Amino acid sequence: MLDESIKSVHIRTQERACEVAWFDDLCGGDTAYLGTVDPTRRSNFEHCSDIITTADQMGFSNILLPTSYVVGQEVLPFASAMATKVLNINMLTAIRTGEIHPPMLARHLATLDHLLQGRLTVNIINSDLPGLKEDADMRYMRCGEVIEILKQAWTQDEIDFKGNIYQFKMRADAAKPYQQNGGPLLYFGGISPGSKDVCAKYCDVFLMWPEPEESIYATMQDMSERAAVYGRTIDFGLRVHVIVRETEAEAKAYTKTLMSKFDAQVAEQLKHRTQDSKSLGVLRQDEFRKNADPDDFVEPMLWMGIGRARSGCGGAIVGTPEQVIQKLNRYMDMGIRAFILSGYPLMEECELFGKHVLPHLNNIKLSVVQGRTPNETPETPLTFGVLKA
Repeated sequence: MLDESIKSVHIRTQERACEVAWFDDLCGGDTAYLGTVDPTRRSNFEHCSDIITTADQMGFSNILLPTSYVVGQEVLPFASAMATKVLNINMLTAIRTGEIHPPMLARHLATLDHLLQGRLTVNIINSDLPGLKEDADMRYMRCGEVIEILKQAWTQDEIDFKGNIYQFKMRADAAKPYQQNGGPLLYFGGISPGSKDVCAKYCDVFLMWPEPEESIYATMQDMSERAAVYGRTIDFGLRVHVIVRETEAEAKAYTKTLMSKFDAQVAEQLKHRTQDSKSLGVLRQDEFRKNADPDDFVEPMLWMGIGRARSGCGGAIVGTPEQVIQKLNRYMDMGIRAFILSGYPLMEECELFGKHVLPHLNNIKLSVVQGRTPNETPETPLTFGVLKA
């Protein structure tokens, strides 16, 4: 019945293309009830490997492997262990710049790219190193220098770099990736001016968190202008949770189920255990939630209640399969070409979305699209507040 009901939407979806990714629980936040610790869904190797294997089998094109200095799995060892166990899915490995000596980071990533036979993408993280509180301008500088060194290592015979933090002149033979067209795609998120500039200058995909459409669109316009200053264009991605059910009433009811054991004190502790809990992006989502309706919806189908219990991505698309597709189409019409999705619990929601929505999307890999030209935001302004298929 679900498949029959979305045929009309599917016709229009075929005209659009997007990279549909899932999220793995390397940071230990998987749960059936927000604001609680779920011992049955610990971030151990078995649970995390089950998630990525399921996402691969369901047909997701990429999966985010996040980094955070909390109890859980570390990205590069986990990705290496799973590289030969999954068949088709790309791995979006999160790397905090500054943690690993840059030439060796280039070699680590190149080796992983070979293990994955070119299915590696990289999420560049610009944050304080664990245990430190660092000057923001220094972090932006370090992040840019590391990216330049990675690109030299992947594309040149030698690394010849003289920066304020790093200076290298050395052969780069040992760091050549499987992908010979410039190396893995670089994804980046962050809304501070310094972070935006790093992405505009160096990276391929700018990642955003859930906000009202007008705010997302304004950010995309800003980033397109910033990239143009460097003679570049970039793609856009959205990191967002999803709740898909057969009826709208069931989907909205599940938001209340997720919050039914919410403990504000525990939630506050969980939210602030990671490095990004006080980031500008998290604070912006908190501000938008202040203007939400009593059920924490800031616009139709966008529920921001998740942000009460966790840092990072704090909102979810909520609705029937056809409503979720309509919302994703709307984002694609704005210029977004990548979605990093998740839901609570991760395994169950992966299967639901994979069964009822994913087959009706033109699911691509940005890393292998032939003649890929990153999207710019549409020249014709969109009418916000009206959801169209």
